[in-house]
Amino acid sequence: MRISVGAGPVVPLLPVAVPVVVVVLVVATVPVWLLVRRLQAAQRRSTAEAEHARRWAEEQAARLRAELDRREERLAEELRRLRAQEDGFAERSAALERARGEAEALVTRRAQALERAAGLSAAQARAELVREAGELARREAAVTVREIEREAKEEGERRARDIVAGAIQRLASVQTAESAVSVFRLPSEDMKGRIIGREGRNIRAFEAATGVNLIIDDTPASVQLSCFDPVRRETARLTLEQLVEDGRIQPTRIEQVHERSREEIEQRCVRAGEDALLAVRVGGMHPELVRTLGALRYRVSYGQNVLGHLVESAHLAGMMAAELGVDPEPVRRSALLHDIGKALTHEVEGTHAAVGADFARRHGESAEVVHAIAAHHGEVEPRTVEAVLVQAADACSGGRPGARKESLELYVRRLERLEEIARAHEGVAEVYAMQAGREVRVMVRPEVVDDLGAGLIAREVARRVSEELTYPGQIRVTVVRESRVTEVAR
Repeated sequence: MRISVGAGPVVPLLPVAVPVVVVVLVVATVPVWLLVRRLQAAQRRSTAEAEHARRWAEEQAARLRAELDRREERLAEELRRLRAQEDGFAERSAALERARGEAEALVTRRAQALERAAGLSAAQARAELVREAGELARREAAVTVREIEREAKEEGERRARDIVAGAIQRLASVQTAESAVSVFRLPSEDMKGRIIGREGRNIRAFEAATGVNLIIDDTPASVQLSCFDPVRRETARLTLEQLVEDGRIQPTRIEQVHERSREEIEQRCVRAGEDALLAVRVGGMHPELVRTLGALRYRVSYGQNVLGHLVESAHLAGMMAAELGVDPEPVRRSALLHDIGKALTHEVEGTHAAVGADFARRHGESAEVVHAIAAHHGEVEPRTVEAVLVQAADACSGGRPGARKESLELYVRRLERLEEIARAHEGVAEVYAMQAGREVRVMVRPEVVDDLGAGLIAREVARRVSEELTYPGQIRVTVVRESRVTEVAR
């Protein structure tokens, strides 16, 4: 092939075209080859992934089969255990049937023996058996009735004492003067005249502003503040303390200092409530509930600080809930609030449990907490585990030795009276007042008192103790009848 252009020479093109074609073909073949290599690599990866997925599925299937085998073994073991229990029940049922048959046969033989020995007819023998059976039934019924009455009486006494104690805290009377009076020490005897003021105007202004009676008598360098409301009484005490320190005692100054003291007591109540929440790890409570809870730091029940009792009850309830596998937070919350009704005055009608439950409900507490507060004294039947745990924690905190106090003279007198009541029964050998007067142990002579008589003594002692003595908590009466035989080997 030759090509001529113009008049120039003819140039041969074939030697040049062949290499160009080869290069073009090579350049065009390279992407195809790369694409083939990529497809092969992708195919190998997909094959590997499929193989990995297959092995993983086989492993999962193997694990599932092993788990199913273990569950089948456990179910089989449980089935064997249930069948063993069923067999045991069947054996016991058969044993009971045999015992019943033996008892019936024994009754028949006894009737025949009675008829032969005493010459009684069958009707007379039946009458004798009916009489003996009736006597046995009466004895068993007496024992059952005694137990039911004892439990009912203990419950009634406990509730009665709680009602009286709560009422005393909410509306004090002259019988509770010791817990409704605060004594304030003066720096000098001359301060009494400045507190009274000219023609008594200072003391009248003080009582009008604070709502607390100020008693000034012959007691040297001291005055008494009397009021049923401990928060108001503490506010008045703080007011008087600041007035005495300042030295300026006049009606206008009294009102100013009282207002400042009232705000300070309010802040103390809030801090006390917040400290109680922090101590028992409870949060998210309405501010009014916190303030009212803190006000209980100034209230006492049988000498036991009510706020301290609530914190202690919350700890006890939380620990018992943890032992039972129950969420401790709502239990602690319920126990911390169960006596909050005692912070409300007598102007709110109802028991402190009912008033406290309504107060908690109005300030956003849950239905479980409200129910536990309402049921902690049994006024409402407890329907939840939280309510039962709050009842138990309340009883443990209030009934433990040392929780509540009384005068030594009354304590000794009660112990002596306990022993006198128990010794008054025939057949009693020894009497011991134990557990700080919370238990009376009576030892009886077995040759004089039988088992039924021991029960009657326990019942009578408990009845007389509940009728004749006043005491916090409950007193357990235990009658011990013991027979001992001693021989000497020579």
